[in-house]
Amino acid sequence: MRAGLPNAVRRHLDPGERYGLRLTLIGLAIVLVAVPFSTLLFQVLAKGPLTRADGRVADAMNHAVHDHQWAVVVLEGISWLGRPPLLAVWVVAAVAYVWHQGRRRLVAFLLVTPLGGGIVDTLVKALVDRPRPVVDHPVVTAFGKSFPSGHAMSATVTYGALLLVFLPVLAPARRRLALAATTVLVLAIGTSRLLLGVHFVSDVVGGYVLGLAWLSGAVAAFETWRVDEGRRPTHPLDEGLEPEAAEALR
Repeated sequence: MRAGLPNAVRRHLDPGERYGLRLTLIGLAIVLVAVPFSTLLFQVLAKGPLTRADGRVADAMNHAVHDHQWAVVVLEGISWLGRPPLLAVWVVAAVAYVWHQGRRRLVAFLLVTPLGGGIVDTLVKALVDRPRPVVDHPVVTAFGKSFPSGHAMSATVTYGALLLVFLPVLAPARRRLALAATTVLVLAIGTSRLLLGVHFVSDVVGGYVLGLAWLSGAVAAFETWRVDEGRRPTHPLDEGLEPEAAEALR
């Protein structure tokens, strides 16, 4: 992709260079937002074919579980893992622990990333103003607007941020397992919202897309901060945000 570019441009796009990773991650965030999120947003605002299919899928998924009380209870429990009050507890606990270990940059990342993501989600919900789906057999009540899913976005941003902060604590062989487990958890939270009948599919997908974009941008900003302080760039999904903090965080 960079083969035909001038050497100076290639160096800036190289993740190993000073600002390369930041540009790469910001570019990823732009692509994540500009293409799929804009497509979803256009469909929602224009009430296009995707929106009509959304309603049928939401009702079908809700119909599959409404007669099974045990399933509803399980799904409510999974959904609860993505509620803002619980996510705030995880963040506050992590911030207190990381602060105690003297890792001020990580504290800033843990505070700004989930809080900023919540603000973005609230603003987009207010601008789009999409009502919740109306299903034949409602089993739970959800308040607020529908697009994007706050549970999906908040879970993506918060659990993703916590994973990247504490990834260095894990042995290398367990890091991929932790990444997979976090991914499954976030996907389960979004799916629970669909089965409970309180979101359209496009709401949940939009929450994931916007959450990944916001998290990528936050990681890019953190990497720039690191490099500006004379530290080497990292590979966040392989070694976490601050590999040097491994011993302190254990």
